[in-house]
Amino acid sequence: MATCWKKNPLEQRGSPSESASTVSKYSTDTAMQPSELKMMHFQKQHWKPLIKSISTTGIESLPSEVILKIFSYLDTVSLLCIGCVNKRFYHLSNDNTIWLKIYSKSFLPKRNKWKTEAVQELSVSLRLSDLQHKESGYWKKEYIIKKIASGKAGIIHLLQSVNTYTGLPVETKNAIKTSGLRWIIILKERSGNEHVMDQADISFNETSITVFWYGISWPCLDNLTSLRLYGATPVLLGESKTYLKNGPWRRSLISEYQLANLTQNAEMIGHDALVELYHVEQGVLLGLWNKNEIAFVMACLHYHQLIERSILGSATAMHTVAPDKAMLDDIDPEYGLHDYQLHIDMHSKGNTYMCGTFRSLFCRKDYIRNGYLRLTVISYKKNSQHLPLVGKLGLSWKTDALDGIVQNCFIMDVTLLDESQKPFWCFSAPVKMVTTSIAPDLYKYFGPSYYLNYVDSIGKVHVEMVWMEETLEYYITNLVLYLSTQKINSWFGRNY
Repeated sequence: MATCWKKNPLEQRGSPSESASTVSKYSTDTAMQPSELKMMHFQKQHWKPLIKSISTTGIESLPSEVILKIFSYLDTVSLLCIGCVNKRFYHLSNDNTIWLKIYSKSFLPKRNKWKTEAVQELSVSLRLSDLQHKESGYWKKEYIIKKIASGKAGIIHLLQSVNTYTGLPVETKNAIKTSGLRWIIILKERSGNEHVMDQADISFNETSITVFWYGISWPCLDNLTSLRLYGATPVLLGESKTYLKNGPWRRSLISEYQLANLTQNAEMIGHDALVELYHVEQGVLLGLWNKNEIAFVMACLHYHQLIERSILGSATAMHTVAPDKAMLDDIDPEYGLHDYQLHIDMHSKGNTYMCGTFRSLFCRKDYIRNGYLRLTVISYKKNSQHLPLVGKLGLSWKTDALDGIVQNCFIMDVTLLDESQKPFWCFSAPVKMVTTSIAPDLYKYFGPSYYLNYVDSIGKVHVEMVWMEETLEYYITNLVLYLSTQKINSWFGRNY
């Protein structure tokens, strides 16, 4: 007599299709009764509903009262994150009872033990009143608003001490690290789709930072319309020493750039065998592969008001800075500008080519030409002022798999202070060197000559240099700043 061996499909590890083939096999190879085959067919038909009912058993099936009790033991960051799971968790995580307790512990003054029971009962009744008359999520919103304000105040407090050489906050680097501040870019396509890219690397310089974005998931350049640069900080500053990238963050819009027809509208400042570098504006640089595909994005950000612009704005509006005004009236109708101070830094990632401070800069009244006032920093007529650049100039770039250096270009940081040592003109931007056919009018230099120009709405920087074959280094022979009279008039409130 044949042996009949039966196995419940729910106990098998195979798929429902495997179970069906098993039933067919058993029905032909063994002597099974019709009633047994009918039972196995019934179990097969109800396989999926049984598995579904088992998988849904979890925290979501618990009563709301139990879930609220679990939520009451969570820290604020976890509470905000769990509210993003689904609609039910969002409403439960907004519970006023939980958030009033958190708010009271963080912001309300601590009550001493010696106070009478009547005072304690009064405080309890006030809390019950707050819970009854406030809409759901009220105390959560109040807590977040106060936490953001206190976090901003703490970071701004770090920036009070100023460096006498640069006129910039001494603790900018410390403030960036303490706040967990990072920078992101959002690339927008013509279709409206947006691509969010988190910073991949950062380089700290004396008066600026250089932020890099690179990866393998760049959208097509031809489909892009704009690039927006944001500062991103944790919503709850000070809640943790380490901030999760998937945690609650807030954005502050710094600037926005148009990318339509980039290769026609932007300036190409250099290239090598792999990439071409295009300077969009305000220190933002795009590296493109030879087929107009994005390789990386680089942003040169000057320390002047960098923290304020990166944390005090919103996701849709930039932080508005009050117009600067001079503290002292240093424009003498007969003399002009005097006692200005320049701090200039020429560098690339990890390499400083020149860093110097120049004091007592001035401009006589008769130096005004074509709407600009001229400040001569290094004169080609004075050999004692000429300065060498250390190392071979080049702009370093990097991606996930490749890196390189584009020759004859670098990053230049300029910080110009007025007579009262207040920042008058600050920028950080990539610049390129251009070969000139005009030989230097200097008997001691026999190498090729170069110049570089930087121009924005405030002024112009003109630098001339020569290459010394004997010492294998560049020498700056001329450095001149041109300040817009429109900026001067706005600064001092005059019509100059």
